[in-house]
Amino acid sequence: MTRRRAAIVSPLRSPVGRFLGTLAPLTAGDLGAAILKALIERSGIDPARVDDVVFSQGYGNGEAPAIGHWAWLAAGLPLEVPGYQLDRRCGSGLQAVVNAAMMIEAGHADVVVAGGCESMSNVEHYTTALRGGVKAGNLELWDRLTRGRLMSQPIERFGVISGMIETAENLAKDYGVTREQADEFAVRSHRNAAAAWDAGRFDTQLVPLEVPQRKGDPVTFDRDEGFRPDASMDTLGKLRPIEGKTNPDAVVTAGNASQQNDAAAACLVVAEDKLEELGLEPMLWFSGYAAAGCDPSRMGIGPVPAVERLFARTGKGWDDVGLVELNEAFAPQVLAVLKGWGWSEDDSRREILNVNGSGISLGHPIGATGGRILADMAHEMHRREVRYGLETMCIGGGQGIAALFERAA
Repeated sequence: MTRRRAAIVSPLRSPVGRFLGTLAPLTAGDLGAAILKALIERSGIDPARVDDVVFSQGYGNGEAPAIGHWAWLAAGLPLEVPGYQLDRRCGSGLQAVVNAAMMIEAGHADVVVAGGCESMSNVEHYTTALRGGVKAGNLELWDRLTRGRLMSQPIERFGVISGMIETAENLAKDYGVTREQADEFAVRSHRNAAAAWDAGRFDTQLVPLEVPQRKGDPVTFDRDEGFRPDASMDTLGKLRPIEGKTNPDAVVTAGNASQQNDAAAACLVVAEDKLEELGLEPMLWFSGYAAAGCDPSRMGIGPVPAVERLFARTGKGWDDVGLVELNEAFAPQVLAVLKGWGWSEDDSRREILNVNGSGISLGHPIGATGGRILADMAHEMHRREVRYGLETMCIGGGQGIAALFERAA
């Protein structure tokens, strides 16, 4: 089969909702259906031309299995189109785009929808103890959000890692990241997000959502809910470290860590030789990707080996990249990655990093994060007229993923 270039068309995202915030009445399936419906309407494609739907979700459950297909059907779209669900934790949304691009390049499909959704507000509590019955005593329910972080790696091999916060604290210690540096980076993230909203930089990619209310008419949700325009060193400095009671040197706080969120994102991934026939305009070309494993207790450093592999595979380097989107799981994690990349504190490349905010300010709705970042990056690449953009993130359990995209002229 002949390898074809894969084009990114109409990357869209919903506004990001806070945990138990405005979007809480909508399930992950609802969010997925809404973004798919908007993608078909805005792109103008005949939905029957879609060959497959690849959707990511970090916290899947039995309420909407194979959520790519479930959400497609819930959107009222053609029965003949298949779909599936994937999970690479924090890297899931980007992996959905990668999978779609590989299908296009290999000639197995002409048009694939790639996206993701997450309703962290609706992640369930569960038990593994009832299948065989409980004759007496108490029953423990696990919170899938916290349990998923604890069980991101096999305890038999790596011991207990309490969660992602512990891994960020490990990197802060390894790379000498201070609380002040972490808070400074978090303030930058919030200010960049606020400036982007004030300038209307998200307007063309946003899909407003209608949220039902218990009483009265639905509410239109059309703005990210988690960024703090008033964030400052003073306000963030008043927050206590989350692990302060057990670690006197702890630096991670609720103010310099990513949020738990609800959102959805999607795009079309289309074969280059089908664009004219379908009347579609590409925004980006997929140029390559790489994933890499790392120590689960230092999972946040994953973008360092992932980007190294990506550059080796594509023949590109930092001099080729005009925009960098490094998901902000935690401020000390980002700062550790920058040191791992060899960026100095006054490195000029910091000016092209997360220019409109990221996970700390805009949020981290796990399955939707990769698509949210791609939509933001695609539009910013066109505004700045840069040729290559890099998207990368760390992944709970000890991985990193990175992908390179080229602006379509």
